[in-house]
Amino acid sequence: MHAAWVLPLLVLVTLASITWLYVRGDLNPILCDGPCGPQFVTAPVGLEPASPDPARAASVGSGPITAGELEAAVAGPLRSDALGGRTSLVALDARDGTVLADESDGAHVPASTTKVLTAVGALAELGPDATFTTSVVRDGSRLVLVGGGDPYLSDVRTKGSPVERADLATLAAATAKQVGDQQVSLGYDVSLFSGPSVSPAWEDGYVGAVVAPVSPLWIDRGRVGAARSTDPAGDAARRFAELLRARGVDVTGEPQQAEVPADATRVAAVRSARLSRIVEQFLADSDNEVAEVLLRQAAIAAGEPGSFAGGAKVVSQVLRQAGVTTEGLVLYDGSGLSRKNRIAARTLAETMVEVAATPRLGSVLSGLPVGGFSGTLENRYDRAGDARGRIRAKTGTLTGVHSLAGVVTLSGGRPVAFALMADDTEQVNPFETQAALDRVTVAMADCACGAR
Repeated sequence: MHAAWVLPLLVLVTLASITWLYVRGDLNPILCDGPCGPQFVTAPVGLEPASPDPARAASVGSGPITAGELEAAVAGPLRSDALGGRTSLVALDARDGTVLADESDGAHVPASTTKVLTAVGALAELGPDATFTTSVVRDGSRLVLVGGGDPYLSDVRTKGSPVERADLATLAAATAKQVGDQQVSLGYDVSLFSGPSVSPAWEDGYVGAVVAPVSPLWIDRGRVGAARSTDPAGDAARRFAELLRARGVDVTGEPQQAEVPADATRVAAVRSARLSRIVEQFLADSDNEVAEVLLRQAAIAAGEPGSFAGGAKVVSQVLRQAGVTTEGLVLYDGSGLSRKNRIAARTLAETMVEVAATPRLGSVLSGLPVGGFSGTLENRYDRAGDARGRIRAKTGTLTGVHSLAGVVTLSGGRPVAFALMADDTEQVNPFETQAALDRVTVAMADCACGAR
């Protein structure tokens, strides 16, 4: 090969390699210090806005939606027997809250759509840039591990994770550097949260199987293999003692629960990811433990006890202050595990309008799973045609309960906030109910509403 061609060829190969790695996402850890947020990700084919057809743009979605137009589009799918005996749909123009469809039947058991309200409460009270600190303080010859309510505190740092930014191994290394080989005892402080760590409104068998007792101190969200720890704070403290000993600190005895005295000296600390990233992740994954921690963090930020009751009170206040309808709202937790929770479809739909209009709440919208592409909707909408990728929604599922709340983009480009809830489906195959809900939202996405 002629020498004059070598350098240009190397440049082309390098550029092609960089482009390939960028599209694959392999450069994310360099560009974004972890997986890039939604605003930096190249949209999948189904999410890319189609090139506008001038003729279609002139006739579809450009005018006001007439009364009953969207209701007519979903009338057939809403009559499906698979939705059971009680269903509600409320759809609002996401830009101004105009009612486009209202087929509501009071407040429903919301299941995990409750997490939308929890996220809004936390962001409203704390702000998207809030972080949570796990620290170690010294009180004489005793070290105390202080839980700061970091929901994603991990055992060891997870490389590339946008949310697991603080870990016990790093904290132990920083502590050992200050303490050396001195002999110390170890305590752990979980006084940040108050009230019961397990909701009395949860069903028997939940704790240890689908949720851990709520604590401001745990590692890996209280998970132990496929199960959950029943003593997440104690387990975290015992693991921290192991990590300290491995670094030469002479830790005596077993860790004991203790409260930090006012004159204790901080030795080391690690800080969580920003709340905006935490919200995006926990909504996409529908994480129960994270939801309960954030409910308490919202309560504490508002000056209320860090408890189930304190968090529920603050979330209700945040919604009312935003002008969201709270009629019939009853909250016993932040995750939606309780069957005693009640939320009206209008409350969820109006909340999504508020989210769309408020930059402080933006991570709620960006964290919603995308139909056919991500989170709890990744394996749904595979036969939705052009609607695939135009439905973003939080799912909610318990036995006999199915719901969706989010934003759907109509075929003409109009964003519509909606909530669709069914809580009387015990006698129906859950996959049939799920498919029936999806057909309703696809009918909205396909609606030629606003045609001139």
